[in-house]
Amino acid sequence: MSLQIIESKCTGCGLCLRACPYGGVEIADKKARFTDLCNLCGACVAACKFDAIIAEAKTMEEVDLSQWSGVWVIAEHADGRLRPGTIELLGEGRKLADLLQTKLECVLLGDGVSALAQEILTYGADNLYLVENPVLARYRTGPYTDVIVGLINQHKPEIVLYSATSQGRDLAPRIAARIGAGLTADCTGLQIGDASCENAGLLLQTRPAFGGNLMATILCPRVRPQMATVRPGVMKKADKTEPKGGITAVSINLDERSVATRILEIIRQEEDGGVSLQDAQVIVAGGRGLGGPENFKLIRELAEILGGAVGASRATVDAGWIPAYHQVGQTGKSVQPKLYIACGISGAVQHLAGMQASEIIIAINKDPRAPIFDIATYGVVGDLFQILPALTAKLRQMRSG
Repeated sequence: MSLQIIESKCTGCGLCLRACPYGGVEIADKKARFTDLCNLCGACVAACKFDAIIAEAKTMEEVDLSQWSGVWVIAEHADGRLRPGTIELLGEGRKLADLLQTKLECVLLGDGVSALAQEILTYGADNLYLVENPVLARYRTGPYTDVIVGLINQHKPEIVLYSATSQGRDLAPRIAARIGAGLTADCTGLQIGDASCENAGLLLQTRPAFGGNLMATILCPRVRPQMATVRPGVMKKADKTEPKGGITAVSINLDERSVATRILEIIRQEEDGGVSLQDAQVIVAGGRGLGGPENFKLIRELAEILGGAVGASRATVDAGWIPAYHQVGQTGKSVQPKLYIACGISGAVQHLAGMQASEIIIAINKDPRAPIFDIATYGVVGDLFQILPALTAKLRQMRSG
């Protein structure tokens, strides 16, 4: 991408100066001009009210692929903790970086997050770009995009990975559009092309297509970086190791007045029992076999005694039996608990895509031919209305005894 100032339109108002995080703009003789610090983040383009700054994307033929190297993970955090998807991406990113014989680096934006920076290094990152500023305390699309685009243009990573969370799904497309890169959304698999094939060294990005009925592998051979959002819960989390990487502090200047949005209040929709699906080690999920919304009490009682979370199939959510934040599956949440108990769930491929990575799967269904039994560690063929109360009662007895 290249930036150009049209002097005949520039009034020297200074809005671009205020918007630039990196000090890449100055005002001289009542006209804006770029300094040597400009890294083409593009924040000035959106800030200019007079259309005096334009951005031009490079053509594919102009991109020198040899200048781009390294694997980046864009970190997410909430309430002082790293989100699980970030830890999963660090594990997967480490594998990709080792195959490419390059560095695994991470980008962390926020305010007062130095402790999280140290934690990220324990998950195998070779370097972490730490960007701290009060404007970045909570995620907002504009400033996060401006800062990360600038870093990408300056350091030129070959691969950039985001979690396919609400934040990642908002941020990644904006960055891709700004820098003219490709983006594969909602990936469930990442590989590096084998040296013996024509896709050698390319990122092979696999995602479900056509309602999960087939898997598509997508390549980005001619532009950089190669970018993907990755569904949380499908990759193995990185193991903690002795930190060997370093922290690169990035100095920026952000003006709250240049940010278009304000966060006035955050209202959390708490999940039953306060246990998040994607953080839960035990999930008890219900499907259409429950017969109605009132019977989810059986699921909740068992989940409570096990200290787990309540999950649900899409059919029950669509029927209005339970809120959507409980949904597990391709169009819901992907989970990876130690124990997943599927009650009255037949096992449609869309549901299996969101939970089949669970360590132990127990399926309870009266239909012995239900597809859920094909992936279950243990299968129970029977009436869930008899099995669940008996199981819950037995667990209560064991706890009290």
